Amino acid sequence: MANKIAGFFKDVKLEMSKVAWSTKNELIGSTAVVLISLLILSVFIGACDLILSRIVTIIMSRL
Repeated sequence: MANKIAGFFKDVKLEMSKVAWSTKNELIGSTAVVLISLLILSVFIGACDLILSRIVTIIMSRL
């Protein structure tokens, strides 16, 4: 059992050495893209919510 656990961690260490880690600049760039996308999507969803809620309010007031 101990050999299996040791082998597992040895394999994990080997696989982690094969990983292509991002540089600091790549990480900052990717984070900026995610934050800007999040901001754009939030504004879009907020605008859709506002427009649809006003439409529903107008429809409900006429009933």
